[in-house]
Amino acid sequence: MKIINGTIAAPAGFYADGFHSGLKRKRKDIGWIYSKYPAQAAGVFTTNAVQAAPIQVTKGALASDTIQAIVVNSGNANACTGKNGILHAQEMQRLAAEKLSIPTDAVAVASTGVIGQELPMGKIKKGILGLYKTEGTPQSFHEAILTTDTRTKEIVVEGTIGGTKVTMAGVAKGSGMIHPNMATMLAFITTDAVIEKSLLQEALKKVTDRTFNQITVDGDTSTNDMVLLLANGAAGHSVLQKETADYDEFTMMLSVVMEELAKMIAQDGEGATKLIEANVIHGKDQLTARMIAKKIVGSSLVKTAMFGADPNWGRIICAIGYADPSINPEKVNISIGGLPVLLNSQPQSFEEMKMREILVQDKIVITVDLQEGTGKGTAWGCDLTYKYVEINALYHT
Repeated sequence: MKIINGTIAAPAGFYADGFHSGLKRKRKDIGWIYSKYPAQAAGVFTTNAVQAAPIQVTKGALASDTIQAIVVNSGNANACTGKNGILHAQEMQRLAAEKLSIPTDAVAVASTGVIGQELPMGKIKKGILGLYKTEGTPQSFHEAILTTDTRTKEIVVEGTIGGTKVTMAGVAKGSGMIHPNMATMLAFITTDAVIEKSLLQEALKKVTDRTFNQITVDGDTSTNDMVLLLANGAAGHSVLQKETADYDEFTMMLSVVMEELAKMIAQDGEGATKLIEANVIHGKDQLTARMIAKKIVGSSLVKTAMFGADPNWGRIICAIGYADPSINPEKVNISIGGLPVLLNSQPQSFEEMKMREILVQDKIVITVDLQEGTGKGTAWGCDLTYKYVEINALYHT
């Protein structure tokens, strides 16, 4: 398997486009992904009890046999908009299906942006009519889904399954209100692999738990967001079977795509200047290790310390303690950027200049050894800056 250049339309049979419809002042704000062939589809959605209209409509679409398109708008979340919100999401679905000449229930819908405002359907219609299933403009899609993001997030990998070349691509948006089980993020993954729907859903859920569900920016869980995975079978190999080398290759490709997108989202947190990675090893079990890692990167005190280049390991061990009160507090090892600051819960002296060099980097790795078992987990977050407050204080305006 290798990472290659390309876009979300890189797998065989996929197309993508983006358009500026006027939902946002300048940037593209509506886009779609289209598969020439009906695709098996899997999805993971926000756990927020308040779920936006596009989430509800897309869940209905996934209950059908296959999906052939995803239509997405930014600039307006179509959340908390009542019955009209559902009608508008369904109209997006219908307009895209009509333009593509496919069944209405073969279209998934996603929205992101300001909550509580109805979609301006005149602009939505204009946008969908301006989209095309061409090979020349797939790069426009990853621009059309952005909100406060400062950069696009995309990755393409290539592997071999059953002696056949298989391609998988991923694209995401996400910058604030990031605290999945899912959060304010949209991620779309395409592949030409051949796999049944139930196994596709199982693979997506399993990999989501250790990738997207391990990122946090600010601890807020949103109303809109989702991960959708489409597999159109255009590669033509034999149907993937669980517990085979080919299935392992598929899940490895999926893990790389989703982990890289997760890190891109964490690093692009609103106002962020640094990516924080927490690795917990020798925990009681995998779930506990993942939970502790996420508590570390989610701690406002840890995040502000990293912003200020302050090696305050006390904030780290504090987060470990409230994440799992049953840990042995006498056996914790902590290092920052590979430099030990705590061994068997005893403070370690370190060179301040060397630590300073570590903490001013744009990626900081915190490693925690609990010395309790074989569990390990990783989580990603970002520092908490003055800019984050500014962005969110002015978001609606």
